[in-house]
Amino acid sequence: MPIDPAAFRTAWPQVVRSLAVTTRSLDSGEEYAAEAFARAAAQPDGAIDDLVGWCVQVGRRTWLDAVRHQAVFARLQPQIARSEVAAVDVPTEPGAPGGALDDRLALLFVACDDALAPGAQLVLAMRVVCGLTIRQIAAHLGIAEATAAARLTRAKTALARARGEFAVPDGAARDARLPVVLACVAGLFTVGQRDVLEPVDATQDPARDALTLAEALVAEYPDDPEVLGLRAVCRLGLARRPGRVRDGVALTLDEVDRSAWDQRLLSAGLDDATAAITGGASTAGAHTGNPGRFTLEAAISGVHAAARDAADTDWNRLAQLYDALLHVWPSPATRVARLVVLGRLALRANSGDGGGDGVGDARNPGPIERELEELVADGPPYAARDASLALADLARQTGRTDEAAARYRELLDVIPAGPLREFCRRHAG
Repeated sequence: MPIDPAAFRTAWPQVVRSLAVTTRSLDSGEEYAAEAFARAAAQPDGAIDDLVGWCVQVGRRTWLDAVRHQAVFARLQPQIARSEVAAVDVPTEPGAPGGALDDRLALLFVACDDALAPGAQLVLAMRVVCGLTIRQIAAHLGIAEATAAARLTRAKTALARARGEFAVPDGAARDARLPVVLACVAGLFTVGQRDVLEPVDATQDPARDALTLAEALVAEYPDDPEVLGLRAVCRLGLARRPGRVRDGVALTLDEVDRSAWDQRLLSAGLDDATAAITGGASTAGAHTGNPGRFTLEAAISGVHAAARDAADTDWNRLAQLYDALLHVWPSPATRVARLVVLGRLALRANSGDGGGDGVGDARNPGPIERELEELVADGPPYAARDASLALADLARQTGRTDEAAARYRELLDVIPAGPLREFCRRHAG
């Protein structure tokens, strides 16, 4: 029986969570869920009415069979010469998961256990819960695939050793793990926006999955500025995705068809961004006085979403926001994005368009290009790729056509097939 991809993506976290509670192990829950879905796929069409219930039942029976087998073996082994064997005690199954926490969100909070190293938390959560491949996780984190695979194995072992039985954390523990959960959801969204500019199958869209998780987080933390900021980033990013591709080729910011943007999602995202910014402002005084990463990212997305076109974009405001973001989240991705904004200001200043106010010597793009070159040479692969794209675009926009073409040709070797690669191919000739 072929399993519909959408039904699988909905059922998987529910089955894993239920079986993890039953087996008292996230690793075992995942193992028996996979076995149950494999058996479901082998059933004739129409044989299963309730995929979740069927897989949970089959997974539990498979686990109980294994427990009985192990119990019998353990009891027989020291008494192998005796003819009588006592009855086997089968452990009772714990009750169903409690609370109304979304199943995928519950698994995220389990995976983001503070007993694990931060890198291990991210790999475990992004693989088991978010469903990203090892290749995607490695690319997002800027590490080798073998390193990501090893972290995943160690994380499962360390989690079982540190916590023993599987259990969804309570409110206080969830609050402590929230920053890592937010980072995981943001990573899922970034992978979706980076790798799937034009998704063919809505069930294979990491960015949409990230929005679903962000909405579940807002249901749990309706007044948290960072949670609202993350949902704003997801909503605004998805609202602006239509119009980014034409005839299979990615478009530049100046070419994007803004009339194709999803206005309903755009309005909802701007509302979230406003709530995050105002909410953050009302609570910041009691803490650091600085907005958090996702509040700033929401503000940045809001500036882009509110502009009528690329020329109307408030690039000076974006430069200020990226400076603030770099202070609270100094990642290579932030550095590249900030340099792209400074490159825009340099081009505007040199064209006499009045850009560059308050951002230093914006008329001289040399330092910008040198810093981008440093990221190409020393940054993680994703940042090196984005920095190379930024350098190629700067060369193209300043009339250095041969240099731009050469850079785009080099990018053809590192960008996978898709609209962005076709963009590079179009400008490499």
